[in-house]
Amino acid sequence: VQLQASGGGLVQPGGSLRLSCVASGFTLDYSAIGWFRQTPGKEREAIACISSRYGRTYNQDSVKGRFIISGDNAKNTVYLQMNMLRPQDTAVYYCAAARLTHWSRVERAYDYWGQGTQVTVSS
Repeated sequence: VQLQASGGGLVQPGGSLRLSCVASGFTLDYSAIGWFRQTPGKEREAIACISSRYGRTYNQDSVKGRFIISGDNAKNTVYLQMNMLRPQDTAVYYCAAARLTHWSRVERAYDYWGQGTQVTVSS
């Protein structure tokens, strides 16, 4: 079982990035997927989650109206579209999967983790 996260990079404030999380070894149809982020000295936090089966989503207040989580079950992939990026969005972003039918913001609820992708928002 593997999760491969990609799409990070350097972007100017106000710009956009799309992160992808591709799963192999299991299907996302009946899974919950979460995008977390972590900055040095801080705990990893859930910023967007989705229950693949029902399409229900969660967005942390700081990213509401800017980030969109979506899934493509046919491609076994979950995306995080990040718009209007701010310097405070700079972090390592991780995707995680849980064998749950409903999303969770709790880190320990997730069974599988991707390797992380760096997002840097700077002019």
